Formats: sequence, structure tokens, C-alpha cells
Amino acid sequence: MVFPSLDSPGAGHRKPYPNPIRAKRRVPPLGWLGSFPGVDYTIKNLKQVDDVAAGAGLDDSLEARFAHEDLDSERSGISYQVVKAGKRQPFAHKHGEMEEIYVVISGTGRVKLDEAIEEVGPLDAIRIAPPVTRAFEAGDDDLVLLVFSPRAKDDAEIVKDFGWD
Repeated sequence: MVFPSLDSPGAGHRKPYPNPIRAKRRVPPLGWLGSFPGVDYTIKNLKQVDDVAAGAGLDDSLEARFAHEDLDSERSGISYQVVKAGKRQPFAHKHGEMEEIYVVISGTGRVKLDEAIEEVGPLDAIRIAPPVTRAFEAGDDDLVLLVFSPRAKDDAEIVKDFGWD
């Protein structure tokens, strides 16, 4: 597959990266991308999304940034999560319908999946079926995760007292 250069028509409409402020739904002028009348997309730096863990008083152990609203996503979900070094997520959860895929970006740790406990590290991808209760624990460094799933309103169930021992 041949990819167009950044200078060629149809190469995309991007400003050079480090600009943290990105516009939503940019539509280039007609003719700019050849025969395409416009392109609908959103670019958002995940570190610019609100940290809901901090807002819930959980920032001593977790950072959680859920970006679907910031990205104007109708069907897909993505979150950036950080379990801080030596900490566990403060609660576990499971779903009724949504399968999730977690990708470890950096750090090492463990994931508890119902009664199973697995070691995880950089670039491990973990697919978790909806009814499996899950929680992560970081090792000596922060465990940085990207999480992908479809969106389903009120599909998550918090599981307290999810013992690791």
C-alpha cells in the first residue's frame, strides 16, 4: 500500500503536532481534497480530556479520561487510564453487553479477571468479554492503558469488594 505524502492532495488536513488545542469537525473547502465535498473528523489530545478520577477524588490511585464526548463519537468509546505506581484501581467493573480491549502503553502490572490474575506489560492487548469482572494493578511504574469499546448507555456495573487475595 502506498500512502500519500503530507504535501499531496488528499493527504489529510492536520496542523503540525504539538498544538494541544484542536478544532472539532473541520471541513475543508470544496475542491481541497479533490472530489470529496468535505471530511468529518475530530482530533483531540487525550491529555486534554477531563480526568474524571480527579473529579471523583480518586486521583491518588488513578487517572481516567473518557474521550467519546470530546471526539463527538456516536458508537465508539476510547479512554486513557493510568493506574499509579504501586496502586490498584479503586473498584472493579463488568458490563452487560460491551466487550472491551485494553492496550498497555507503558508500565507493568497485573489484571484480575474474575478469579484469574495475569501479568501485563507494554503492548499487551487484553480483550475482556462483557460479564468478566476486571481490575488493574500497577507495578513499580505507572500502568498506562488505552481502552477501546463500543458505547452502550448504562452498561457498566461497579463491583466493590473485588478481593485480590
